[in-house]
Amino acid sequence: MKSTNAPLFDAAHLARYTGGDAALRDELLGLMCDQARRCLAIMEAPADPASWRAACHTLKGAARGVGAFALADVCDAVEGEAETAWPGARLAVERCFRETELVFAAAD
Repeated sequence: MKSTNAPLFDAAHLARYTGGDAALRDELLGLMCDQARRCLAIMEAPADPASWRAACHTLKGAARGVGAFALADVCDAVEGEAETAWPGARLAVERCFRETELVFAAAD
């Protein structure tokens, strides 16, 4: 999987949608993190390829919505992976999510 040059978090992107409201920003980032955890849980043991793709696609959209573009790119890159590649692909998504979470925590 190729690496992404996208930012972990584009705060300006999210600020355009929140009007700079810090409470709304924090709520949206929290919701995205909750969604990421749900998607990663599905990716841990997907029922079938459709479940894998749906989890990747859902997380990709949630990440793009808040400006977590690197996470969205990783999800996009692994969405179509073969079943044999899922464990490594999930690990890549989880690593990127953990890095993104740290950047979210430092946002202000």
